[in-house]
Amino acid sequence: MADLPIAAVVRIAKKSGAERVGSDAAAALVAQTEDYIASLVKEANRLAIHAGRKTLKEEDIDLAGKAF
Repeated sequence: MADLPIAAVVRIAKKSGAERVGSDAAAALVAQTEDYIASLVKEANRLAIHAGRKTLKEEDIDLAGKAF
């Protein structure tokens, strides 16, 4: 089961220009988004550990985002 609310992802898609979003597309968007977030967090966590921290900071997320 998805952790992200489908309605929120559909709202983002519509704000980004999609006129309509089918239920299969919405489910695919949620799955892809969750995969991206998981990858981003893994990289950010690696960076935080390298810096000697357990807490993720904005700078870790920013740096990890640049790797994608």
